[in-house]
Amino acid sequence: MEFVDFLPEKLLQFILVTIFSLIIGLALRRLHSEKEEMRIFGTDRTFTFIGILGYLLYIFDPETMIPYLGGGLVISGFLAIYYWNKINNLEEFGITTIVVALITYCIPPLVITQPAWLYILVVVTVLIFTEMKKSFVEVSRKFDKDEFTTLAKFLAIAGVVLPIVPNEPFVPFLDITPFNIWLAVVVISAISYMSYLLRKFVFRDAGILISGILGGIYSSTATTIIMARKSRKIKSDVPRYATAIMLSIAMMYLRILVLMFIFNLSLAMMLLPYFLLLVFFSFGVAIFYHYRYVAGEDRPEDVETFDKNPLEFKVAMIFTLLFVAFSFITHFVIESFGLRGLNILSWVVGVTDIDPFLLNLFQGKFSVSSAAIGMATMQAIISNNIIKTAYASFIAGPKMRMMVLWGLGAISLLNGILVLFIM
Repeated sequence: MEFVDFLPEKLLQFILVTIFSLIIGLALRRLHSEKEEMRIFGTDRTFTFIGILGYLLYIFDPETMIPYLGGGLVISGFLAIYYWNKINNLEEFGITTIVVALITYCIPPLVITQPAWLYILVVVTVLIFTEMKKSFVEVSRKFDKDEFTTLAKFLAIAGVVLPIVPNEPFVPFLDITPFNIWLAVVVISAISYMSYLLRKFVFRDAGILISGILGGIYSSTATTIIMARKSRKIKSDVPRYATAIMLSIAMMYLRILVLMFIFNLSLAMMLLPYFLLLVFFSFGVAIFYHYRYVAGEDRPEDVETFDKNPLEFKVAMIFTLLFVAFSFITHFVIESFGLRGLNILSWVVGVTDIDPFLLNLFQGKFSVSSAAIGMATMQAIISNNIIKTAYASFIAGPKMRMMVLWGLGAISLLNGILVLFIM
């Protein structure tokens, strides 16, 4: 740092412009064969000279930038002539190299006027996107026709609807606003959408165990049903499907912990040790099943995937209605029956999707302590685990039934013991 401070400012700027321009030119040279290099206007040296020219013209008159703008017009003219000949003689229409050349010409003002993180970010982005041409082609082939519609839905609910909904309580006795409700929809949709993208593009050919992990991010209940149904068809792979269910349970605990940190930091800090213990214990059960029954098997893995669009309007509306319903129900139960009523309600809601109930608990300001909300959270999860055990036992065969009973039974028992410590 002392050496850098010792250098004259303009010398340091010149060195940075030269190095960045050269690196971009070298990256473009690597992408073209010797035969292709004869058909492009230049690579490493040309891009270095473009950067140096931009630097010199900019420092001549940094106030009006007339020399710099004039040089930009001249370079743009040469590039236009090159592109016109490229279209007519080679019948090629790509303009990536031309755009990168213009970006290189813009580097000198960035280095001189902007903070280091910005111009470094620009150079890094150019290098990454230059190198990822083939990767983008491969990814684009995986997109379904409705994939961008799904992305547009997510951007709409997160970036358009959320900022405009009012943040004032719509019912005097409930401290819940339309903004709180829609924020919950956005967060749950974001988590589900992340799981969907990972499963579809990153782990497209993933096996049963990875599907269990990703399924737990999306919905551990759906994962349990799918794995149980599949295990009945492929009886020889039962331990692998049971292990996947345990992995989905671990991810469910982790997902709920993340939601707590987003919506109720104090509650999350209070329950953090308990949830971390449950996450590690659930992973421990999965690891035990894997090394006791699964390890060493070498067979093709086939499992039903979670490629269904998680951002369906109907799903969002159902979640919103459940959230509002649980807001009224929870308030009524607490006001009428107190802590005992909340405890009973937490056991009952386990038969449904517990996310709306839990998010309502995390956001709402009810007349009970944080410990009571923590107990209700843990009890609702136990109840939901019991329902998942019942689903798996009803759908799967005897061997799967016993593995799920032992695994989920042990996890639920630990969950129940931890509830006693919260009390």
